[in-house]
Amino acid sequence: MRKNKARKKGKTAKILLSCILAAALGGIVFAGISLVQRLQWKDPQEILQEYMACIASQEYGKMYQMISKEESGGITEEEFIERNANIYEGIEAENIKIQLLDSGKEKEVVPYECTMDTIAGEIHFENSACFVEGESGYELVWEDSLIFPQLGPEDKVQVLTESAQRGKILDRNGKVFAGKGVASSVGLVPEKMEENSVKELAALLKIDEESIQTALSASWVSEDSFVPIKTIPKEGVPDVMDMLLGEAFAEEGSLEQALLQVPGVMITDVEVREYPLKEAAAHLVGYVQSVTAEDLKEHEGEGYTSGSVIGRSGMEGLYEERLRGKNGYKILIKDSHGNNKSLLAMTPVQDGEDIRLTIDAGLQETLYEQLSEDKSCSVAMNPYTGEVLALVSTPSYDNNGFIMGFSEEEWTALNEDENMPLYNRFRQTWCPGSVFKPIIASVGIDCNAIDPLADYGNEGTSWQKDESWGDYYVTTLHEYEPVTLKNALIYSDNIYFAKAALNIGADNLTKALKQLGFGADLPFEITMTRSQYSNTEEIQSEVQLADSGYGQGQILINPVHLAALYTAFLNQDDVLTPYLLYKEEPGTSVWLPQAFSTEAVQTVAEGMEQVINDPNGTGYGVHREDIWLAGKTGTAEIKASVEDTTGTELGWLAVYTAQETENPLLLVTMVEDVKDRGGSGYVTDKIRTVLDTYFS
Repeated sequence: MRKNKARKKGKTAKILLSCILAAALGGIVFAGISLVQRLQWKDPQEILQEYMACIASQEYGKMYQMISKEESGGITEEEFIERNANIYEGIEAENIKIQLLDSGKEKEVVPYECTMDTIAGEIHFENSACFVEGESGYELVWEDSLIFPQLGPEDKVQVLTESAQRGKILDRNGKVFAGKGVASSVGLVPEKMEENSVKELAALLKIDEESIQTALSASWVSEDSFVPIKTIPKEGVPDVMDMLLGEAFAEEGSLEQALLQVPGVMITDVEVREYPLKEAAAHLVGYVQSVTAEDLKEHEGEGYTSGSVIGRSGMEGLYEERLRGKNGYKILIKDSHGNNKSLLAMTPVQDGEDIRLTIDAGLQETLYEQLSEDKSCSVAMNPYTGEVLALVSTPSYDNNGFIMGFSEEEWTALNEDENMPLYNRFRQTWCPGSVFKPIIASVGIDCNAIDPLADYGNEGTSWQKDESWGDYYVTTLHEYEPVTLKNALIYSDNIYFAKAALNIGADNLTKALKQLGFGADLPFEITMTRSQYSNTEEIQSEVQLADSGYGQGQILINPVHLAALYTAFLNQDDVLTPYLLYKEEPGTSVWLPQAFSTEAVQTVAEGMEQVINDPNGTGYGVHREDIWLAGKTGTAEIKASVEDTTGTELGWLAVYTAQETENPLLLVTMVEDVKDRGGSGYVTDKIRTVLDTYFS
């Protein structure tokens, strides 16, 4: 009985204790909040860290839920989101980090140190965040100074941009290939337009009306805005010849005059990238265009903005990093009167670097002028340094069109032109024909497959090794005696070099050509198509081998590669590395040391001198009395099969100054479709004029 009473007493005591504790805990109230609830609240420091983490993810609505609406001036969610988004996104804030500082015993005030990366560099400051107790936990007291301590409610955060000047592209003498120019920006002012303004403007600018309407409907456009529609070349004052010609003078300025007759049209000057040499250097220099969304994604973090341009091809693309520079930025706090209140961060502008090329603009233009109507490519080098003096591809296009914008009609015409003006021919490989014979001759001498003084015998103008070749014969144009290497070069004898290739053998020739860079990348700033000796890994037949001896078969070579190989005949057997970046003290970089033996280059070089200077030589058309030249011509047949009689021909000329001169030159030119136009003689006639201009 006592035991039961004792148990009952103990149980009652436990219940009573529980009730007392519950009453104690539930009964202690802090401003209407129980102790249990209060113990579950997040610490203010934790809330501040969560708040700051939301900035990077742009969760401004979540941030708004953490603030005390009453203590924060009654700011609405819309106002809060707009204010924070405009500032943080406007300065491109990222990597926001806070370091909590010692707050002492004052839990509701949290001092901290903040750093963030911005478009203008790092911003660093110390600040304090204040908290109050809300119904469900601590709430942040928000005010503008929480963003930056100096920021007041009427202040604005402004980003000022100082645009970097893109570097110029210059020739070896400082002539501008690409630089700053001025064009005319044609636009509309909506409040001054009339019903037919869009239609009339579209017709004059050769663009569709929809694109104009799209520009006019942009969100920023107001009635008095100037809305740019198209950039066109700035029309200048006619020169004396224009005035004398009358008709040309009458047409000068007619487009601008017609545009200004359209109600609402305004024309203003605008700075643009300009290419003064236009078609003459378009494939070499390339062009820039405005960045796209894809560009911004690909180059994220590299300083590009929606207003940037980027190099698309040629030197503009190759040296984009050095040319573009970096914009300068300032992040300022301005008061309600527009006065500068505080400088938060600054990055100085870095203008782009000027790129100076080894190219001689005069030679570049002369080559273009002579060959502009042909499908051709030309490479000029200083044969003693490797400096590339010209790189020309014709026909060409005006690269300023990519700045101004092509009309649909112009763009279609460019792309559908059967002569392919956008196609860069100096980057491709071509069948070299007889300009390849000096290379075969040098390889043959070094393989002991050619005795330069031996008479190979006059075979007439048609020859085959034996009946196993069936109906196939190697043909040549001239008969001569004795059939030695020098004469074979002078008369460009296909039969001699077919025999030489057979003597060399497929394995030796393949090995030699690999050592001369075939199948490998050319060590040059511009990526070129690799030269080849066969469509497969090996030369597969005697006929293919024989044809390879005179630059036919499946031999394909890049013209820059061919020009580089020819430097061996002037540099004690070494093949020089071609290069494009100008050096005040041009060094000589060797790509293929001792590519041939001294005996080979001397013997072959003597033969090439006679090609140009012997009246029987195929290159005599460029013979000069004032300068001793050497070189080789070539006519390569391009046909679908041995029996094909409808194929075309490529005409070649490789010519160089054989003795030291004030203006040393090595020039390789290829012209397509010379069949029935004189073959390589057509090229020789064109290049003679080029040499006359260059050496004068």
